[in-house]
Amino acid sequence: MRLRNITGSEEVIANSEYVIHEPSSGKWKEIFGNDHPVYIEIGMGKGRFIIDNALRYPDVNFIGIEKYSSVLLRALQKLDAMETVPANLRFLCIDAKEITEYFGKGEVDKIYLNFSDPWPKDRHAKRRLPSRQFLSLYDVILKKEGKLEFKTDNRGLFDFAIEELEPAGWKAEAVTYDLHADAVMSKDNIMTEYEEKFSSIGNPICKYIISR
Repeated sequence: MRLRNITGSEEVIANSEYVIHEPSSGKWKEIFGNDHPVYIEIGMGKGRFIIDNALRYPDVNFIGIEKYSSVLLRALQKLDAMETVPANLRFLCIDAKEITEYFGKGEVDKIYLNFSDPWPKDRHAKRRLPSRQFLSLYDVILKKEGKLEFKTDNRGLFDFAIEELEPAGWKAEAVTYDLHADAVMSKDNIMTEYEEKFSSIGNPICKYIISR
């Protein structure tokens, strides 16, 4: 699906104090002014998940990453509507392929992938965010004891993601094919916009937590 460009979105993003524009590898403690853990969401969409996390966990620094300016604009509009914007939240408008330019080795404590584009054609498998190609990038920026959490309603994408783990040198710590029926893995679950939409029509949500 082709995303509609929103006139002025790039200008708004360029002028936002919440968006980091220059490569920031090794600088996140300086940017946030503390040494709290760093959690990132890659492909954050309109920002509900990352904003709700930042509000719930003020002692964690959250960074939302979104490739499309027209989508990131919606997250910024959410912040504009808030009385108090969480100080532990920043955004990046970049392609995930550039992630090692913005995070240093072992600088990230946790990575979230939520309802990523399934890129259904086989020739596009390398573009899928849970692919072994992207797992190799996450391997650089994630701390040794760090975790990656992935949620999707797309069973084909989830099966693909599971199959990619062993070749990439990762291991599954927890897996569910129906998150909302899993009392353990759904504990403290924060929903994304897509999760609420898909689960409301009966689509089971798959989730894994993986480590290296």
